[in-house]
Amino acid sequence: MEHKFSDEQVAAVCHEANRQVQRMFGEQVNFPWENTGPDLRNSIIDGVRKIRSGEVTTPEQSHRNWCQYKTDEGWVYGEVKNFATKEHPQLVPYEVLPAEQQYKDRVFWAIVKALG
Repeated sequence: MEHKFSDEQVAAVCHEANRQVQRMFGEQVNFPWENTGPDLRNSIIDGVRKIRSGEVTTPEQSHRNWCQYKTDEGWVYGEVKNFATKEHPQLVPYEVLPAEQQYKDRVFWAIVKALG
């Protein structure tokens, strides 16, 4: 299926929406897409591709895919997100995530599906 928008364009929209959700929940807000490093960009693009290909079919699977991608890149669970030590508090099963974190996965999913 031909997509109107590239994987990177959809990933940028997802990233910017996530920044707004972070702001709504009073979290530390990620850098804008254009200032985001390749590691984070590639993680988001991977998520977009897996949803678009049909390999990932639910927000829960999307989160599991993200966790696998991160652990493959050397990330581990940590109480606080730390890029230097590659620790992330959301490296847990979807069911254990706080509701606001599950919301981010649903927003990501919805954007990818809406933009094809």
